[in-house]
Amino acid sequence: MKYLILIYNNPATRRLWSEFSDEQRAEGWRAYAALDEEFAASGELIVSEALADPSQGRRVLAREGVTTTTDGPFAEVKEHLAGFYLLECESFERAVERASRIPEAAFGLVEVRPVMELP
Repeated sequence: MKYLILIYNNPATRRLWSEFSDEQRAEGWRAYAALDEEFAASGELIVSEALADPSQGRRVLAREGVTTTTDGPFAEVKEHLAGFYLLECESFERAVERASRIPEAAFGLVEVRPVMELP
């Protein structure tokens, strides 16, 4: 079964990251690279990606053959999606165990959701 592990950040974690030295940031990126390698070695990793800040995204409206984009309105939230892992695991419990290895789990900012299998 496939599981999407969603990684969020919030003002406190963004502030913490901004206060890191260059070496601390590099260490953080190395931790994610190590997780990528570990999950890939287990055969569970399908894909992982970090996401740009929501301000760089666009909302898309497609109606009557016309597509338009806007830079909002976005929901006013303090937390936003920062990245994800898509894993194929033997069980929900295994996906949760994998998610617990992500640094943001220490802040309660990691969510695991099964991917629906559509007919």
